[in-house]
Amino acid sequence: MIGVDIGGTKIASIVADSVGNIVHRCELPSIKENPEEMFQQVVRCIQKLIFSADVSMQEVTSMGVGVPGKVDREKGLAIFQNNLPWRNFPIIKRLKEQFPSVKNITIDNDVYMAAYAEWEAANLPGNATFVYVTVSTGISCSIIHNGNFLRGNGFAGELGLLPMPGIDQSQTSTTLENIASGPGILQLARDIYNDPDMEIETLFLKYQKNEKQAEKVINQMLESLAGGIYTIACLINPHQIVCGGGVINHQPYIVDLLNKLVDNYMILVQEKANSLIKVSKLKEDAGVIGASRNALKNVSVLK
Repeated sequence: MIGVDIGGTKIASIVADSVGNIVHRCELPSIKENPEEMFQQVVRCIQKLIFSADVSMQEVTSMGVGVPGKVDREKGLAIFQNNLPWRNFPIIKRLKEQFPSVKNITIDNDVYMAAYAEWEAANLPGNATFVYVTVSTGISCSIIHNGNFLRGNGFAGELGLLPMPGIDQSQTSTTLENIASGPGILQLARDIYNDPDMEIETLFLKYQKNEKQAEKVINQMLESLAGGIYTIACLINPHQIVCGGGVINHQPYIVDLLNKLVDNYMILVQEKANSLIKVSKLKEDAGVIGASRNALKNVSVLK
């Protein structure tokens, strides 16, 4: 099987064996200038993967693809992605043209695919309610209840769209994604430090050194994220929330801070969050593992 995780920053692909274990992995940066160039970069990533793994496309039984934003799983369309140039892009049709020997190609939202892999790794009871939250180029979440996704009307889980107050009185209201995603906090930090070249690793190093300006950005991020997560807790009272995505994966101590902040919101009847929020077990591989296992699941259903 092949799993492909398409994001606003990078494209990751894996070759997985018959039970879903990673055999080989490949990454390329996303190219967001135009829809066709972005698609060709996806193709290059898959071709590079196959070449470096020393397998042939004829050996590949299925391919699972995770795409940000809204997708149409039945028609194979990437409908809307706020961090990619695709609008109603027929990605499954185009992939089948490029790789005609692969009979089964599936598409789903990338966060849903990461959630699927993390849900399997969590090994919760079958009737549990599980939430995966990603904090990366964007912010989103996916809910699995009784072993099934809660999809709503097709756009459920867009946590990053929650309205939030600005970081100071001079700003109007904004969104959780603008305040707490990787690009969001980096832009705020660059503005505050007047340093257009600052990197996110530098920001977190300054935060760990208790620099006031970095604390202002990161504390606002944490408080906003905690508010978003508490909203989830109030609405669906999940058994577990797993946080992943690049920002969390590279700064896992954030999860302990979020647990403490969410605890402050909890009322007595809700009890304390304590370890409600967990760090991703699969890190940057969650999306590709979920995509490949989703493809395996679909093959099993077809059989």
